[in-house]
Parts: sequence; structure tokens; C-alpha cells
Amino acid sequence: QVQLVESGGGLVQPGGSLRLSCAASGFTLGYYAIGWFRQAPGKEREGVSCISSGSGRTYYADSVKGRFTISRDNLKNTVYLQMQMNSLKPEDTAVYYCAAAPGTTAQTLCSMAGVPYWGQGTQVTVSS
Repeated sequence: QVQLVESGGGLVQPGGSLRLSCAASGFTLGYYAIGWFRQAPGKEREGVSCISSGSGRTYYADSVKGRFTISRDNLKNTVYLQMQMNSLKPEDTAVYYCAAAPGTTAQTLCSMAGVPYWGQGTQVTVSS
């Protein structure tokens, strides 16, 4: 059973930084993609940044390019996913979700409609 557990959200001033983490367990060995989505009030959920297993190829939404950095480490059967968020803006305020799908790429995951695995979400608020 795949489980995704996020941590690291909070309140930060504009221009500040936060680091989100996700521990993903229950994966079988193989090809998958894992990443971050976000949903702001009144808006649809959107893919922010995703990374492929194996190649480590990454995908970033245009709105976060140059400000967010995704990375992952594998330890036994657990994937540790992180996203460093710098130069945060008020429009980055949202609930951020860790998400994963087997047999796909970073770009496909970040635009996927039917992502099979989700974390519970963590709130990020950027406000002065």
C-alpha cells in the first residue's frame, strides 16, 4: 500500500523560503514519477514540480521556474521527496500535495488528471 506523508508547510513572508518534504513508502521497484501539486482557494489543483525515477528528469510549472527546486532520495523502499521554495510570493499560497504515479514521467504526472496516489496536503501561506 502506497503512503505519502508531507511536512514542512507554514507561514512565510513574501520573498522568504520554505522546504516541503514527502516520505513515500510502499512502492515496488520500477518506473514511476513523484511530485508536488497545489490548490489555492477557488482554483483548480495544478502540478507544480515533478521528478521521474531513474533518470531524475524534472518538470516545473512556468510560475515556479527558477524559484522552486525538486529533489529526491531513495532509501530501501521509501522515497524522500523535497521541494525547496525560494522567493515566495503571495500567489504561491495554497495547500501543497505530494503525488505519485507508476509507469509515467515527470511531465506526464504534473499534467495528469487521474493521479492514483496523494498525500494529505500541507498548507503554505505567503503573507506579510
